[in-house]
Amino acid sequence: MTDDGAAPAAARVAPRAPLGAAYWRLWTSSGLSNLADGVLKVALPLVALGFTRSPALVAGVTLALTLPWLLFALPVGALADRLDRRRLMLGAHVARVLLLAGLVAVLALDLGSVWALYVVAFCLGAAETVYDTSAQSILPALAPREQLTRANGRLYAVELTANQFVGPPLGGVLVASGATLAFATPAGLWLAALGVLLLVRGRFRVAREGTTSVRADVAEGLRFLGRHRLLRTLAVMVGVSNFASSAVFAVFVLHAVGPGSPMGLSEQAYGLLLTTLAVGSLLGSFVAAGLVRVLGRARSLALTLVGNAALLGTPAVTTDARLVGAAFLLGGALIVVWNVVTVSLRQGITPDRLLGRVNSGYRLLAWGSMPLGAAAGGLLADVSGLPTVFATMAVLSLALLLAMPVVTDERMDAAERAAAAG
Repeated sequence: MTDDGAAPAAARVAPRAPLGAAYWRLWTSSGLSNLADGVLKVALPLVALGFTRSPALVAGVTLALTLPWLLFALPVGALADRLDRRRLMLGAHVARVLLLAGLVAVLALDLGSVWALYVVAFCLGAAETVYDTSAQSILPALAPREQLTRANGRLYAVELTANQFVGPPLGGVLVASGATLAFATPAGLWLAALGVLLLVRGRFRVAREGTTSVRADVAEGLRFLGRHRLLRTLAVMVGVSNFASSAVFAVFVLHAVGPGSPMGLSEQAYGLLLTTLAVGSLLGSFVAAGLVRVLGRARSLALTLVGNAALLGTPAVTTDARLVGAAFLLGGALIVVWNVVTVSLRQGITPDRLLGRVNSGYRLLAWGSMPLGAAAGGLLADVSGLPTVFATMAVLSLALLLAMPVVTDERMDAAERAAAAG
């Protein structure tokens, strides 16, 4: 890596070396897992509508699903740096399958309620915390450091295609066919993902020197993150952004679905509307590297904040599904650019022995804000109405541009040089 005033390091084209069979097995497993996530993302709030039309109670499903990030992110990160990361991922899949099997049984016996959804959503969120922290920490062991941007881009492509393109409309169709089928399907997908992940051979446990407590491990990871101004700033920025997005999407189903809603969409049409996010995300995964080459990483990140504001704010000014879909398309594309740039940067500048803890600390800020956003969205909608939620969160997203003077190409390049030098 040189400091010659050329394009930023992450923007240069990486050598096209093969990523390897183990990586592609992880890629396949991740695709299946994210397809299950995409189905549930639509199924949970739609099934909740069968029990209540209260914005606060519907938003409670998102609150329950994301609350574990706030509660468990730090200790899970410490575990990811102590235990075999692949085994943690396998355990999370097993837990998810069993949870949904239990929910299917409850619904089949006509014992379902919004409170049952809360319990299952919370437990699924806890399993997701374990899986996602371990998965993001395992990737550098399966792809060369110089290939991380490419590997993350390919991984995001399949994750977002499954999670947002295929999963949501499939979830809408499945809910229309019956709630039990809507939850049995992702259980089967997670079971298949587990089977593929078993084919990823090797040990993925970080070598440790000496014996330390989980508390000491957590503290070490937080110190690294807290002292790294660039990572700390990005974590806070994505936390605020996720707060805003969670507030909007926790209640958006009330704005979009049903004959009495402003948009008046059916369950199937709602699922299709959400696929515009996925189409944009898929496009973003392929244009991210080119956009960064042209604009640089910092300007690309700033552009994503503008796109996210458009995504969140458009429902406040129109109920036209075509215009909302166009905003979702643009926002979805730019969100992927943010993810590819920032995740690759974090993986590249964090020592492997700290990666699980730094990822979890980062995600505590990034994802721990989501249950707070869901609660805020539900309460604000109850008090001031849905358009107020959408407009307020769009303004909040734009306000993040004030932090961009800290996130410069020069700082990102310098951080990568320092990490490479050891």
